Amino acid sequence: MAGYGDFSYFYDLLMKDADYQGRFNYIRGLLADCSVSEGILLDMACGTGTLSQLFAEAGFDVIGVDASQDMLSLAQEKRIEEGFDALFLCQKMEELDLFGTIDAAVCTLDSLNHVTEKETLREIFRRTALFMNDKGVFVFDVNTLHKHRKVLSDNTFVFETDKVFCTWQNTLLEDNETTLIDLDIFEEDEDGSYIRYSEEFCERGYELEDIRKMLEEFRFEIVGIYDDMTKEPVKADSERAVFVCIKHGTQLI
Repeated sequence: MAGYGDFSYFYDLLMKDADYQGRFNYIRGLLADCSVSEGILLDMACGTGTLSQLFAEAGFDVIGVDASQDMLSLAQEKRIEEGFDALFLCQKMEELDLFGTIDAAVCTLDSLNHVTEKETLREIFRRTALFMNDKGVFVFDVNTLHKHRKVLSDNTFVFETDKVFCTWQNTLLEDNETTLIDLDIFEEDEDGSYIRYSEEFCERGYELEDIRKMLEEFRFEIVGIYDDMTKEPVKADSERAVFVCIKHGTQLI
């Protein structure tokens, strides 16, 4: 899983077109469809806390969890500057350890694809179930195998803002499921020269049926697997799949 070092400080700049407000509205609607409109919400792999802020301002009691201290430092700064209330914890998702139970959990923008081992993903689902109340709702998205094989593949992408220039080089590995991602970020210095920062990490696509089986093992009922930002069923050429799950009973292990 990616730790995000220098990249943390450019994350919000490079994600400025991610439409967090639209994604928040979408997820909030999915939660409401499952009768969850308040309570304790866990924002998994919360990054710099943008989505956490939106849920907190909507009245949820938010816990944001991320494995990157750099990301969480920026989330804390944002919390202080913007004046919203949220608790941020530095934890890996597979080591989730909360003080109590939660009513909802969200994990967005392909964060779970950073988990490249199936057993680690299974443990994340187990931990989420362990801390979730009966009838709690879990909403998350994953990049599909179609996206890894046909869109990311061995392609290169370029992102440019007024402050930074970023090249994103993908290499699809031999397993045909995992993509090696090399990021090079160039920031202009005061003297006109450029400072280069580099990050390397992997993302993996999973068969949706494998994800379904793991969720059902921990008493999650899947009420929908949707094409991104819609309530239409996921398709063969969908690039992102959104899972909506309801937890039944309490998890004892």
